[in-house]
Amino acid sequence: MINARSETAGTKPAFREALKSRRCLIPADGFYEWQRAAKAKQPYCFEVNDGELFAFAGLWDRWKDESGKWIKSCSILTTTPNAVTSSVHDRMPVILGADNYDLWLDPGMTNVEAVSEMLKPCDARTMRCYPVSARVNHVANDDAECTTPVKPAQTQGALF
Repeated sequence: MINARSETAGTKPAFREALKSRRCLIPADGFYEWQRAAKAKQPYCFEVNDGELFAFAGLWDRWKDESGKWIKSCSILTTTPNAVTSSVHDRMPVILGADNYDLWLDPGMTNVEAVSEMLKPCDARTMRCYPVSARVNHVANDDAECTTPVKPAQTQGALF
């Protein structure tokens, strides 16, 4: 699972032990969410501190598949949206402040309640968002043009 709800990760069997002892940082310089507008979806790019590198709160795990091969995976923790993300989506990834990185990664910190205190929406004053091209909908497009601002697609409302 690519995402895990931070509010319930400590109680769900799939994430409970990982939240206790297998936390990780997932570096990023932005993320995308799509806003539904009639039949179309408009992608938006979200950045922190004018596009600086930041880290999502993540959990990692590993297990053996049927052939005995180890599979490694990670999930991004999500939370309720802040004022910037709420107009586009009802969830947002947990973006940890750099001052929390060491504690988040500390293998000796197994107090789930204490680490859960870090799983809050990012300060909206440090974020920005803007519409981008539908190029981001295709995995083959992995370049700076994906983050180029565009005018949002115009949609016509219902007449009646």
